[in-house]
Amino acid sequence: MPDLYAWTDGACSGNPGPGGWGVLMRALDGATVVKEREMSGGEALTTNNRMELMAAIAALETLSRPSAITIVTDSAYVKNGVTEWIAGWKRKGWRTAGGPPVKNVDLWQRLDAARERHDVTWRWIKGHAGHDENERADALARAGMATYKPQKAEP
Repeated sequence: MPDLYAWTDGACSGNPGPGGWGVLMRALDGATVVKEREMSGGEALTTNNRMELMAAIAALETLSRPSAITIVTDSAYVKNGVTEWIAGWKRKGWRTAGGPPVKNVDLWQRLDAARERHDVTWRWIKGHAGHDENERADALARAGMATYKPQKAEP
């Protein structure tokens, strides 16, 4: 059975501002790509963190059956949130250690529900560091954002 990977990324022009998310999914048999899928989307007014979360959510929600998957993200916010912070937030009624409500709780809850069906391994990589798959996810995120960015008027 091939190994399944999803490289995810979010982008925002202004924060908040128009934003996009991108996902490159690959099924790999060793180093051979067996299947590949690209996805992207965006919103007119959002934040970078929301788009990073949406990319991971999209990767998991697109899977039609429970799967083992490695999600590779350049977002420490997503990786640390899902592997370190989320259990405490849930125990505290979706509040942070300091007491205020968790930001982006709607997406954290959606991500939590999406990951329940799967065996997910989370990996962080440095963004914009020449990782081909991460660069492709970034390009997809920027493409997802393009629809929502105001177009410059022609002179």
